[in-house]
Amino acid sequence: MIPITKPYFDDDELWLLKECLDSGWVTQGPMTEKFENLFKEEHPCTYAVSVSSCTAALHIALLALGIHAGDEVIVPAFTWITSASCVEYVGADVRFVDVEKETMNIDTAKIEEAITSKTKAIIAVHLFGCPAKMDEIMKIAKKHHLHVVEDCACAIGTTYKGKKVGTIGDIGCFSFHPRKAITTGEGGMCSTNDETLYYKMMQYKNHGANLVKKGADYGKPYYMGIYDDVGYNLRLSDIQAAVGIAQFKKLHKLLEDRKRCADYYIEKLAGNADIILPVMPQEFGHTYQSFVVLLKSGDSELRNQIMMQMRQQEIQSRPGTIAITRTEFNKKKYALKDGDYPVAEFCEDASLTLPIYPFMDFDNQERVIRLICDMI
Repeated sequence: MIPITKPYFDDDELWLLKECLDSGWVTQGPMTEKFENLFKEEHPCTYAVSVSSCTAALHIALLALGIHAGDEVIVPAFTWITSASCVEYVGADVRFVDVEKETMNIDTAKIEEAITSKTKAIIAVHLFGCPAKMDEIMKIAKKHHLHVVEDCACAIGTTYKGKKVGTIGDIGCFSFHPRKAITTGEGGMCSTNDETLYYKMMQYKNHGANLVKKGADYGKPYYMGIYDDVGYNLRLSDIQAAVGIAQFKKLHKLLEDRKRCADYYIEKLAGNADIILPVMPQEFGHTYQSFVVLLKSGDSELRNQIMMQMRQQEIQSRPGTIAITRTEFNKKKYALKDGDYPVAEFCEDASLTLPIYPFMDFDNQERVIRLICDMI
């Protein structure tokens, strides 16, 4: 079986897990702090808040920004479903914007037409490790006084014009799911340079405990803190952080090898006129969390036949992601119909994710390439 991806572990994870377990401190302790510090070094920011998932990161990011019922948030129509679900969590409404076929990221030329007097934020998704066009997004946000949340779930290590993603908008949200470049099993991170947002996110992830308001009994043995807002239990454990620390030591090596695999696919498939390959603008630093191609014809039946043939030959694959405007919940709530977001729908129907993971050998890549070229 050629897996669509697989995490890379070695003895470093085992040693750090043992160190964590031997210490007896397995949640929100020194491992978590070290993991957050390593993240801040990689994606230069003043504050990092570790959480249980990128979904949790997006949730507390909107809470910290004060997004609530009656507000609207702009979200690309082609992305993983939680980019929009987090808006629902806080009682706000989504304003969908179609995407570019070239990058599969939000089409910045269509953002302003979706802005209303209720719009408070834009969620900029860096899909598959390809950065969104942040200059244009930030210009629009400044013009309309909007917050910007960067959904960097796929984009650890990704750069945009020399800057690390997650450091450009108000808050960046990252994932450490097993399909990502580095993993903690499940886990996420928020990045920000704003102290107020940092303390808000710390409060929301930890049951609503206010770290700014100390109270008269602060420091006394019976002091239990001040809880002046509703919070959640969205913390990352030290056990997960220990794995993350070991993973961070390998990050650059893992990203370099993903690029090697991606470059090989691009070289071998570049001559196929029926495939649209991932775009790599010179100013973008693509990290290829997924290697997603599009069938130029948009023929979903052919795409599905290819995926079935791949399965028969023990090669894993999947569509790129979801046109979330087609999901049952969003179609019903927002009275959407097929054809409203044609590029997102094309991307869902035409996208094919090829296996990519660190140290994938050329023979396995050749198996994938031959199958595709034989069928297209």
